[in-house]
Amino acid sequence: VQLQASGGGLVQAGGSLRLSCTASGRTFSNYDVGWFRRAPGKEREFVAAIRWSIGTTYYADSVKGRFTISRDNAKNTVYLQMDSLKPEDTAVYYCAASIARPTPDFRSWGQGTQVTVSS
Repeated sequence: VQLQASGGGLVQAGGSLRLSCTASGRTFSNYDVGWFRRAPGKEREFVAAIRWSIGTTYYADSVKGRFTISRDNAKNTVYLQMDSLKPEDTAVYYCAASIARPTPDFRSWGQGTQVTVSS
């Protein structure tokens, strides 16, 4: 599956952004979809994920309560709503897909979208 991430930008601390991840080539119906991020000089880290078929969601502790992952079946799109943004959320955000399985194996990756949070 090919992924296209969008929605990044520059926002002040406390603001919000919504990222989108759209699949082409096939639907998300048999996949789990995750968001990851890589900040300058840091390793890539998990942010959030959703099991498309049942809607179960998972979050990193650092974003729990501020970010919300959701899906739109009709648009074949996964969203990451990011509220109460902090400067430490600045990173390139990537969406990724894994064939649905007990332990996801994210092998399909989008191109990334830059999120910059100013203080």
